[in-house]
Amino acid sequence: MADDPRINRPTQVDPDRVFNFLVETPTREELIDTARGVILYLEDISVSFDGFRALNELTLYIETGELRCIIGPNGAGKTTLMDVITGKTRPDWGTAYFGQRVNLLRRSEPEIASMGIGRKFQKPTVFEQHTVHENLELAMESDKRVWTTLFCSLTGEEKDRIGEVLELIGLSELVGKQAGALSHGQKQWLEIGMLLMQNPLLLLVDEPVAGMTQQETEATAALLTRLAGDRSVVVVEHDMEFVRSIAKQVTVLHEGSVLAEGPFDAIQEDPKVREVYLGS
Repeated sequence: MADDPRINRPTQVDPDRVFNFLVETPTREELIDTARGVILYLEDISVSFDGFRALNELTLYIETGELRCIIGPNGAGKTTLMDVITGKTRPDWGTAYFGQRVNLLRRSEPEIASMGIGRKFQKPTVFEQHTVHENLELAMESDKRVWTTLFCSLTGEEKDRIGEVLELIGLSELVGKQAGALSHGQKQWLEIGMLLMQNPLLLLVDEPVAGMTQQETEATAALLTRLAGDRSVVVVEHDMEFVRSIAKQVTVLHEGSVLAEGPFDAIQEDPKVREVYLGS
């Protein structure tokens, strides 16, 4: 990163006030503002549960378009970190900004999702009685009222978008298949596709290759690598070979804080990381 994000941190101004004077509603990209190359700013985030410090003054920056892997032992704070980013958990203190202007701590979970942060949990959650195509259609950014959902026809642009996502996730040939009949890996890809239908700017993916075959794992690595660039991707994973195959930058959490950060090879040789996570 050319500039230190701690120097170019977001201004403490709510986006609603920033754009209050505009006649036209700002686009999502204008609202978030990633002109400084950073899409997520977390500074001094601390979260406690019944006296246990799940996050301890954690500071993390995610660049626009990067693929970041986050690793760490159980209890390191990885899930709580995701919960804070998506609005599920409110920190005791600290600041969390999506781009330059969106204060995540003032937003609800649905608002955060609509602004462009998508989260995929470890266990795939798809509509198993519906086809692959229907799952993507249901996930599309659109009017979700019952009448509209039941009776509207897809526009040409919407059909093209579904086709693009099907191609991206590798399920074009299974478009009419029921989601419940898919393999575990295919369900994972379909759920990623459902998130992509929302056009996220930041995609959070939790242990995507758990339970996958080697072939599925390799395909998932290729998929996540393709997704980065057009959007930022943050992957939480325990499989170190998988992390090695996709990561340019790795963040290691330990006891709720960032223990180390850098390229995979440097992280692997870091004595602190080897002691608490990888093993000496």
